[in-house]
Amino acid sequence: MSNLKITAGEMHFQLLNEKIKSEPNEVVVNNCIGQRYIAAGRERGKVIINGVPGNALGAYLDGSIIEVYGNAQDATGDTMNEGEIIIHGSSGDATGYAMRGGKIFIRDNAGYRAGIHIKAYKEKKPLIIIGGCAGSFLGEYQAGGTIIVLGINCNKEIPVGDFCGTGMHGGKIYIRTDTLPEDLPRQVDSRKCTKADLDEISEHIKTFCSHFNTDYSEIISKSFYVLEPDTKNPYKRLYTHN
Repeated sequence: MSNLKITAGEMHFQLLNEKIKSEPNEVVVNNCIGQRYIAAGRERGKVIINGVPGNALGAYLDGSIIEVYGNAQDATGDTMNEGEIIIHGSSGDATGYAMRGGKIFIRDNAGYRAGIHIKAYKEKKPLIIIGGCAGSFLGEYQAGGTIIVLGINCNKEIPVGDFCGTGMHGGKIYIRTDTLPEDLPRQVDSRKCTKADLDEISEHIKTFCSHFNTDYSEIISKSFYVLEPDTKNPYKRLYTHN
């Protein structure tokens, strides 16, 4: 049972966040209509949101779980460090911006620049799984961690937009597709996933399926490609005069 239930409505975001902060265990927010910074920096407990949270949901999240029954707006999980964000809908632009750890699961689609600047350090290995399609500049400047795009119910042949992996210099992007984008950067290597590649992400996909009641065997039966930066071809020529 939840310890605190809040009807957000037209409540100012500062007041809403003060109320959420007052309860360290489970909080349910009903009728959320765009309040910003919900659960920013939260370290424990769970926040359940019914409605549409505003920008920077879970910014600097440090261990709490956030579950959204609806869509989320821009910058979800901005610079989050640990914890989980589960979205039963779509998310806006810059999902997981500069993410340093934790996991984001999106049932449907993500906007532009999902996973921009995500990075990994020691045991911190951030994860973003997008169930549907991702917009352009997916994984821009990615320095670590894992991004997975499953293309479920995606009405496009290729479930990512233009300029995927631009500036990528660490981590991996997995795309469930039969066809790769034609505009991948030269500095990114792509290959069809082997069994070993799929073994690396199978538990993540199973977790996604458990969150959204999705058939794992159907998802894993389709082709996946993996993108990795080509360390033999550094990016310095893009940014300096030689």
